[in-house]
Amino acid sequence: MTYARKSLAFILVALLPTAYSANLQHLDEQTAKRVDFAQLSMRLSEPGGYFGSDNLVSNELSYQHVLTKLNQMSVSGGAYLGVGPDQNFTYIAEIKPRIAFMLDIRRDNLLQHLLFKAIFGMAHNRVEYLCLLFGRPLPPRAREWNGKSIRELTDYVDRTPSNPKLIERTRLEIQRRAASYGLPLSDRDRESINEVYQAFCTSGLEVRYTIRDRPSGRFFPPYRELLLEKDLEGHQRNYLAAEANFQFIKKMQDRNLIIPVTGDLSGSRALRAIGQYLNESGEHISAFYTSNVEFYLLRQSSFERFVENLKNLPIDSHSVIIRSYFNYAYYTSQHPQTVDNYFSVQLLQTIDSVIKDQNAGGYENYYDLVTKRSIDLR
Repeated sequence: MTYARKSLAFILVALLPTAYSANLQHLDEQTAKRVDFAQLSMRLSEPGGYFGSDNLVSNELSYQHVLTKLNQMSVSGGAYLGVGPDQNFTYIAEIKPRIAFMLDIRRDNLLQHLLFKAIFGMAHNRVEYLCLLFGRPLPPRAREWNGKSIRELTDYVDRTPSNPKLIERTRLEIQRRAASYGLPLSDRDRESINEVYQAFCTSGLEVRYTIRDRPSGRFFPPYRELLLEKDLEGHQRNYLAAEANFQFIKKMQDRNLIIPVTGDLSGSRALRAIGQYLNESGEHISAFYTSNVEFYLLRQSSFERFVENLKNLPIDSHSVIIRSYFNYAYYTSQHPQTVDNYFSVQLLQTIDSVIKDQNAGGYENYYDLVTKRSIDLR
């Protein structure tokens, strides 16, 4: 019996016999959806590359600071693109796109999103999702937790010991589900999924972004702080802060509408292929979360190729790039939109203005890029 079914018994909800059987038509539809998910991911992906950090969670405490402005600018619907792990889900919950692509140069990011997809499929609500992710047993009457605050959820995870038997059952179910999505997985891929899951279970809410290949004296926030962060108006708007937001992401995952793609933003295939797919389907880009990838593209002299790829995306005047700037990490200057006590700064710029600037001669450097046409969030 899978963990998801055991959790139903645990909260005293009777299993229905029909849960074990579905008609042939339903199975055929589910098989077709799995094939579409896998085929689309493989069609859009290119060979993976290297980045010298373990991006299990974000290192951007400022990630929610753009949410109110996104709403004011009517950035909604359409297609969402984003790099990295689950900080994307908060933007997706706000924008409510019709489809989303998780595009990252690291194949490990694709594998981590398969893990997220599996856990969303197993979980019925936020508290079950967090319990599965961190190997914690469910609280009594878990269905009654739908109205709990994000602080109450994190407090429960913090005070509840992990359960090795539960972790092993969940690990096996994650592997089973990941294999069922249709993407070919090597032994190393399966091992990577296990390693990601073990990191969450071992570190709990202290799991952090880490740099592997170079020394760093910088402090990276634990996942707990990321979950409890607030927008500029003081509201908690992480996708796990409200049950409705979690359920929106879960529905997209269940419908195979969050597609992980391996690719370089300045590469010759992945981003162009996404643009071609969206042009064929008549969809436009609502938002593209790039984190601070553009810094590396400029340093590697590949930013111009990235902008050429942007030109192939279907955009409108509301289509934006969401980016991150880290004060004093790249330049001695503090960004003008810095919020007190935040090392990272979240920024917005319309995609069409990036293209126009590049056509007009481009940017002098990264600081020029992040300051020239950044939209005032206040």
